[in-house]
Amino acid sequence: MKEFKTLMKFVKPYKIWVILATLSMVVMTAMSVAGPWAIRSLTAFVEEGVKEGVDNISKVKILALIVVGIYLFRGISRFGTNYISHYAAWKILEDIRSFLYLHMQKLSIKFFKDRQTGELMSRIINDTRNFEVLLAHAIPTILVNGLMFIGIFVILFTMNITLTLYTLIPIPFLVIMVLKFSKVSRPLFRKAQDRIGEVNSILQDNFSGIKEIKAFTKENYEGKRTRKSIASYTNAILKALKLSNGFHPAVEFVASIGTVIVILVGGIFALEGELPLPDLVAFILYLNLFYQPIMALGQINEGLQQALGSAERVIDIINEESDIKEDKNAINLKDVKGNIEFKNVSFHYVDEIPVIKNISFKVKSGQTLALVGATGVGKTTIASLIPRFYDPTSGKILIDNIDIHQYTLKSLRKQISLVSQDVFLFNGTVKDNILYGRINASDEEVIEAAKAANAHEFILNLENGYETHIGERGVKLSGGQKQRLSIARAVLKNAPILILDEATSSVDTETEMLIQDALNKLMKNKTSIVIAHRLSTIRDANQIVVLKDGEIVEQGEHDELVQLKGLYSKLCHAQSANKKIK
Repeated sequence: MKEFKTLMKFVKPYKIWVILATLSMVVMTAMSVAGPWAIRSLTAFVEEGVKEGVDNISKVKILALIVVGIYLFRGISRFGTNYISHYAAWKILEDIRSFLYLHMQKLSIKFFKDRQTGELMSRIINDTRNFEVLLAHAIPTILVNGLMFIGIFVILFTMNITLTLYTLIPIPFLVIMVLKFSKVSRPLFRKAQDRIGEVNSILQDNFSGIKEIKAFTKENYEGKRTRKSIASYTNAILKALKLSNGFHPAVEFVASIGTVIVILVGGIFALEGELPLPDLVAFILYLNLFYQPIMALGQINEGLQQALGSAERVIDIINEESDIKEDKNAINLKDVKGNIEFKNVSFHYVDEIPVIKNISFKVKSGQTLALVGATGVGKTTIASLIPRFYDPTSGKILIDNIDIHQYTLKSLRKQISLVSQDVFLFNGTVKDNILYGRINASDEEVIEAAKAANAHEFILNLENGYETHIGERGVKLSGGQKQRLSIARAVLKNAPILILDEATSSVDTETEMLIQDALNKLMKNKTSIVIAHRLSTIRDANQIVVLKDGEIVEQGEHDELVQLKGLYSKLCHAQSANKKIK
C-alpha cells in the first residue's frame, strides 16, 4: 500500500484517462461475459428445435448478428483499454522520471558523492520502466478480471447454487498461493533490480574511463569484472523467474481441479435432470472465465512484484532529503558588495574526522584572498562551503554581514562563479557550453566572453567555430582549451564573487600565461577566492591564508609571509628550486 500511495499522486493528473480506460474495461468485461450466454442461447434454440420441431433458424440468425455486435464492441473496447491504459501509463512514467530527476537535483553534493552515476541512472530509467507494467498491465488486468469474477459468479449463482459452491473449492488454495508468491518473489525481483543498477554503474565508469583502461591495458580485467556483474544480474533474475515459472503451472493445475469438479458434479446433475443441458454447456464455458481472473493475477504477479520491487528503490530516492536546508524565510541575495567572512568555521565529511578546524578570515569587496597549502589541507573544502555545496559543522559564513543560511540557495549561487581545475563541459557545441554562464546571452556577448578568456582565436580554428561539437566532457579539446571555455562561461555569468580552484594547474607555461591573463581580466572588480597550485600566480593577492592540517598557520601578504621564514616561505623556495631544476 505504501508503494501504491506514493505512486497515486502521479496518477491524479490523468484521472480522466484512467476513468476512460476503466469504462473500456467494463465494456470489454461485459462483452466477454456475454459470449458464453450467446452459446448457451444457441444450444437452447437447437435443443428446442430438435425436440419440438420448432423452426428457430430466424432466432439463430438474430443471435449470430448479436454475437457479431458482441465481438465488435469487445474489439473496440479492448483497443480502448490497451491504448488508453498504455497512454496514461507512459505519461505517468514521464512525470515520475522528470520528478525524480528534479528531486535529485535538489539533493546535496554529498548525496552524489555517496552514489555511482550509473546506479542513479538505473533508478530513473530501468526501475521506472517497470511501472509501465504496473500501470498499463497489472492494474487493468486486476480491474477487468475482478469485474469478470464478480459478474460470472452472479451468473453461475443464478444458474445453479449448489454447483457454484462446488466451483469455489479451489479458490482459497489459489488465493494462498498468490499471497505466498507475492511475499517470496518481491525481494528476489528487488535484488535483481539492485544488480542491474550495479551493471549500469560499472558500464558508466568504464565508458567514462576508457582512456585509463587502455593506458593501463586493463581491457581483460574490466571485461571479466563486467561479465561477473552481468552474470550476477542474470543469476538474480533467473532465481526470481524460476519461482515465477513454477508458480504459474501450479495455479493452472489447482484451477483445473475446479473444471474437473464441474464436469463430474455437473454431468451427474444433467443426467439426473437437475441441470438443463444448455446450462451445463454455459457453466463449463463460464467456468474458464471464472478461474481466469485468479490465473491472470498469477501470471501478472511476476510483473507486479517486479514493479513493486522497483517502486521500493524509486521511493527510497523520493524519500531522500537534502542535508542542505533552505530557511523558510530565506531572502534573495542581491545588490552584492562581496564582503566575505568566515567565523570559527569547522567541517568534517566523516564524523569525528575534521577537515578544517576553527577557520576565520575576512575578504573585503573587490579583494583577492588566496588559499595555500599541501594537498588535503582543506582548501577546496573552504571554497565549497561558500556556495553551500556543504554546510559547516560549526561556525558561520557571512556575505555582506549576513549568514549565508539566510539567503535562498538559488540567489546565493547566482552571485558566485566557479572555475576549477576539473573542468566539466557538456556534450554540445562550444557556444552551448559558454552560454551555460547566462543562457539568454546574445552571440555578440558570447564572442566577447570568449575574447576575454583568450579563447576566441582557437575557437575560430575549430572545424565549425562556435558551432563545433566538443564531445562528452569536451574530449575533442585540450586541457588548456577546456579551461579557457570554463573561464569564458564565468565571464558571461559575471558574478561578483569568484572562486578559482587551481585553475592554472596541469597546463604548459604558454597556456598558463593565456589562462592567467584571462583570469586577471575576470577577477577585476570581483571578490576572489583563489586556490593556488603555483604560488607565482598569487603574489598580488590582497591576503594569503596558509593552511596546515586544516588550520590557518600563517596569514598576510606575499612579501610579509616570505619575511616570516615560515611555511609559505618554504613553499615558495621549494617551487623556485624546482623551477630551476627543470
